[in-house]
Amino acid sequence: MPAASLLPLFGSAAGPGTLGGPAGSGAGGGGRKAAGPGAFRLTEKFVLLLVFSAFITLCFGAIFFLPDSSKLLSGVFFHSAALQPPPPPPGGQPRAPPQPGDGAAAAAAAGGAGSLERIRADHERALREAKETLQKLPEEIRRDIRQDKEKLLQDARGRKEAGAPGLPQRLFRQPIGAVGQEPADPDVRQKREKIKEMMKHAWDNYKRYAWGLNELKPISKQGHSSNLFGNIQGATIVDALDTLYIMEMKEEFKEAKEWVEKNLDFNVNAEISVFEVNIRFVGGLLSAYYLSGEEVFRKKAVELGEKLLPAFNTPTGIPWALLNIKSGIGRNWPWASGGSSILAEFGTLHLEFVHLSHLSGNPVFAEKVMNIRKVLNRLDKPEGLYPNYLNPSSGQWGQHHVSIGGLGDSFYEYLLKAWLMSDKTDEDGKKMYYDAVQAIETHLIRKSSGGLTYIAEWKGGLLEHKMGHLTCFAGGMFALGADGAPSDKTGHHIELGAEIARTCHESYDRTRMKLGPEAFRFDGGVEAIATRQNEKYYILRPEVIETYMYMWRLTHDPKYRQWGWEAVEALEKHCRVDGGYSGIRDVYNNHESHDDVQQSFFLSETLKYLYLLFSEDDLLPFEHWVFNTEAHPFPVLRKDDGNKEENQK
Repeated sequence: MPAASLLPLFGSAAGPGTLGGPAGSGAGGGGRKAAGPGAFRLTEKFVLLLVFSAFITLCFGAIFFLPDSSKLLSGVFFHSAALQPPPPPPGGQPRAPPQPGDGAAAAAAAGGAGSLERIRADHERALREAKETLQKLPEEIRRDIRQDKEKLLQDARGRKEAGAPGLPQRLFRQPIGAVGQEPADPDVRQKREKIKEMMKHAWDNYKRYAWGLNELKPISKQGHSSNLFGNIQGATIVDALDTLYIMEMKEEFKEAKEWVEKNLDFNVNAEISVFEVNIRFVGGLLSAYYLSGEEVFRKKAVELGEKLLPAFNTPTGIPWALLNIKSGIGRNWPWASGGSSILAEFGTLHLEFVHLSHLSGNPVFAEKVMNIRKVLNRLDKPEGLYPNYLNPSSGQWGQHHVSIGGLGDSFYEYLLKAWLMSDKTDEDGKKMYYDAVQAIETHLIRKSSGGLTYIAEWKGGLLEHKMGHLTCFAGGMFALGADGAPSDKTGHHIELGAEIARTCHESYDRTRMKLGPEAFRFDGGVEAIATRQNEKYYILRPEVIETYMYMWRLTHDPKYRQWGWEAVEALEKHCRVDGGYSGIRDVYNNHESHDDVQQSFFLSETLKYLYLLFSEDDLLPFEHWVFNTEAHPFPVLRKDDGNKEENQK
């Protein structure tokens, strides 16, 4: 409103014949204007004009910027109208004023008062929320905004499914091969029963001494917890679910399922390893659902998957290694090449997240892992190789260290298995895998003077002639991928797998305890032997036995069952104790020195692979199942699965 139009509200301006004209110079005035009555009125008018403008601004601000403006408008303007006397009826006679007993009038008055109370409460709540927001860091505010957007998107998608919140209805049909036949050979059957007894010994002692905790200390006979899982408990229970199921340990499976139903809690304020929680907990719950059809496993898997989503809130979408699953704040290991994410960690989410989308109807899980592919495909690869470190902020490689063992291993495994799990429709995964294998063969695979094939590590163009126990999984991977290789390479990939299996068997055979070291070297005149004290331990790892199992299934060469049985005998002789199974500090020593930890993966992987090695091929057949890197089996997603499920709803 122009200022001139407001002046009549406060009186007319000074005119001719008033004291409002210019005053002459007074004594000592120095040319200053005298502060006469007319000048004072102009100042007063200006102040009143400012006050009135501020009042108008405050009113409009209250209407349009207080929370829930529509409530304020209706409360102030519309409900207050109900408190005015109604207009007189026709004929000019006024209505009688409302009496104390008039319920309508009383309700109107109460409604107006209640509206004002609600406005005051909304205003106070908004002030509290604003104060709390101002105390947060900018990145926390941005994270909260992103999480709110994701939650709204997920809620919308959830409502779209079956017209109701929660998971879509799904008629469970057990995939082929969840249960197999007894081995026909009595000797094989007896050996398989022995492996089942080993599982029972490990499980019963965990139940007796560490039930509900993450892992068992079999010497101390108490629970053991790793900071990898934060405050989430029950790693051994979740990791062992599918092993219990396929071994037909029905009572044990039932009690494990009841524990999951009543006690598995992800609402913890703790930092966890995204990789470890994904492969053990998400993977274990998914496979337990696919084997048994128990709905609790599906619900828990999706719940945990949703809690892992904030790990992807980085500039590139490459997830953090560590995540506080309550606050959603992530970070990377401080030792990882300037805060980089690790290839084997962010590259080992694909199988689980694709299945989370499949079971939840929410595509966000698959979208997150497919974005990782896009980032990787945009990058140049040194010599066609994938370095182990990638900065999630810049999207650039860290130091050029390449390993098919620790820090890199399961990334390559998941490229191949993503293609297999997609019913061989994921052509991008297939191409990435076979291109990587070609680069690995060219730059990393070497043969020792003694004729042992091994996979070295690559550090900035220089080879370190060391192979880790973790790298021994690659024998099985090469053999599993032989069928999809170019026709002239199929036999070569099987042979390459067999050579890696032989080298890893030698690493076992050349120790006193017939159990393999954490790493072994091919330099200084030694082959397949650990030369450093910090590489001589064995922590019940499964990778060598995993390769034996794949090689047996794909070739039926009896030596793989023989080598597997040698491992069983060594485990029984050196790792079995009264309270379970323990790792060994030095496999070259004459006397056992136990590390006092029964790893959850011993039940999930080592014993499962041994059991499958001595089972018929109809138990979890490869054409219908794919194992995640923790040996949790997921069914192949057939091209027509989506249509089938729509018909089942």
